Amino acid sequence: MTSPPSPGSPQDTPGPFSSLPPGGGEAAPSGASPADGPRGPSDPFGAGTGAPPPVDAEREEALQALRKDARKRGDKKAAGRAFWKELPILIVVALVVAVLIKTFLVQAFFIPSGSMHDTLLEGDRVMVNKLAYRFGDPARGDVIVFDNPQQANDDGETIFGALVRHVAESLGLSSPDSALIKRVIAVGGETIEIRENQVYIDGTAIDEPYVKEGSRMPHFGPFTVPEGQVFVMGDNRSQSSDSRVFGPISEDTIIGRAFVRVWPPSRWGGL
Repeated sequence: MTSPPSPGSPQDTPGPFSSLPPGGGEAAPSGASPADGPRGPSDPFGAGTGAPPPVDAEREEALQALRKDARKRGDKKAAGRAFWKELPILIVVALVVAVLIKTFLVQAFFIPSGSMHDTLLEGDRVMVNKLAYRFGDPARGDVIVFDNPQQANDDGETIFGALVRHVAESLGLSSPDSALIKRVIAVGGETIEIRENQVYIDGTAIDEPYVKEGSRMPHFGPFTVPEGQVFVMGDNRSQSSDSRVFGPISEDTIIGRAFVRVWPPSRWGGL
């Protein structure tokens, strides 16, 4: 029976290749794998050396163009959202401005009746200057809008109803029911008389080219207009309820002077 070799025998002596890994070659460093070694010439990108791949100039330019286009689309969408958010505010501001203009400067009125034929027809719209008599007095021949002396003020109007009415009047969609439009024929201190279908002021016949042809006027007066008041009549003398019915009106009730027809376009012109 052969005994096992003893320590120190030639079989236990390490040889020059005893530390090589199976299969031969150099031993791998501690903590590294063979895959971590340098790439050979077959690596076209030099990944093993840590160098970045070459940049494709055309591809980068295309990406930059796409990013720029995306930013533009984003800016347009943001602008669109901002516009829709601001639109209600713009509408409110526009309505407030329209009401202020209507209240203090200029207002549109439409003609509801035929009392001013042929100067104004039903459906015509006129612009009225509300500052006309802040710096002057009414004169014969002026076409004025004033509060109807035969209609009492309606105190039962709600706040919402008043707001809707003001907006509609500011946009020229309606006119106050309490407003009339006539022509000034005589002013304070003058005496008016109508006889034989002719108007006389202080005993002198006046020329009235604006009177509707064929109009008939019954006898009236003589009547002296009080100071601070005016005597008004419609141009369609046969179909007009005016100062011959309700008397002269106070200058304080005058809303303004109509100065131009704005609708329909075919009848645009001054008054």
